[in-house]
Amino acid sequence: MIAIDTNVLLRYLLNDDIEQSKKASSIIEGSKQILITDIVLVETIWTLKGKRYNLDKEGIIETINALFAEPNLCFEDGQTVWRALSDYSKAKPVKIGKKYKEADFPDALIVNKAKYESRRIGKALQGVYTFDKAAQVIPGTKKP
Repeated sequence: MIAIDTNVLLRYLLNDDIEQSKKASSIIEGSKQILITDIVLVETIWTLKGKRYNLDKEGIIETINALFAEPNLCFEDGQTVWRALSDYSKAKPVKIGKKYKEADFPDALIVNKAKYESRRIGKALQGVYTFDKAAQVIPGTKKP
């Protein structure tokens, strides 16, 4: 098994640099299993949602589903990523002032990682506290 950094995953997904994208593809489509850590996944999503690429919610969902479909890729905790993707998919926009805002995938991953870790260490999770009103629609969050 090997692990890759965010920039390798982005070159593979975006195919925006001929030389680096070719190398990234050869790694990901090669014979070794590749670990995608949570932080690499979050950095990738933040980059794709950012001003340069401006990927919307449906695009984020499609991208993560495509990563699950890659036979050589595995996640740090695939079940938790899957639960986070489910929560993110179901999250409805919240009106904040005059605008609507949606929870982000990283918000859903934070909540689901907290749930997982609390179960793992045998402690009851009483909630993930956040000031982010959009994130508060994710099951398991609480207002401070």
